Amino acid sequence: MRNIRPGNTNELQQKAKATPNSVEAPKFAAKAFLASAGTGRTIVYYLKKKTVFQQGDPADAVYYIESGKIQLSVVSEHGKQAVVGILTAGDFFGEGCLAGQPLHIASAIALADSTVLRIDKRAMVDVLHAESTFSEMFMAFLLSRNIQFEEDLVDQLFNSSERRLARVLLLLSNFGKDGKLDPVIPEISQEILAARVGTTRSRINIFMNKFRKLGFIEYERQGGLKIRPGLLSVMVQDLPSAPLPKR
Repeated sequence: MRNIRPGNTNELQQKAKATPNSVEAPKFAAKAFLASAGTGRTIVYYLKKKTVFQQGDPADAVYYIESGKIQLSVVSEHGKQAVVGILTAGDFFGEGCLAGQPLHIASAIALADSTVLRIDKRAMVDVLHAESTFSEMFMAFLLSRNIQFEEDLVDQLFNSSERRLARVLLLLSNFGKDGKLDPVIPEISQEILAARVGTTRSRINIFMNKFRKLGFIEYERQGGLKIRPGLLSVMVQDLPSAPLPKR
């Protein structure tokens, strides 16, 4: 029987690490996970104006937007509607179910033809626990969303309706998201913009005409709206005030 000296143990361990069997497992591909159907995951296509879920429906899944735009809105007991968010590709929504929210507190409606991944609550919890890469990505999204909510509140409290509208249009064009600007956004009604900004449709009409005359926006023949980077100037400087309708 061959004797093995103590020093040989380290050599055997090093050789074992160098063998093909010691290759590290591949990292979790979060983007591939979110781009495909699977256990607890379903890809759903929504045409424009179709409802993803309604306020009061059971909250049992998290949704991820692969393409398109989704509007989140709330209706009061008296029938008054408020648009609380307009989401684009790369955004999650419906995450309240992970915090024990039993029912959706808002309705989700497609503003444009959209592709959405529906992830069952159980499947979402499992992947968050099992995959740190995905958990970090989801946590980064939640923090970014929280920052945007804070900015929305400050915007509502301190900025004019005109600046709030400019900010909404820039957000719709993904300004500041991954350092790019989508030049054309799908057609969106002035009623929806008014509900999102928190003002009247008549004011939105005046501001949109003003932005068009200044060359900040352009209406496309196909129905879309072209956003130009110059619209950012509304956020950083005071422009001549547009006349507002008398109440």
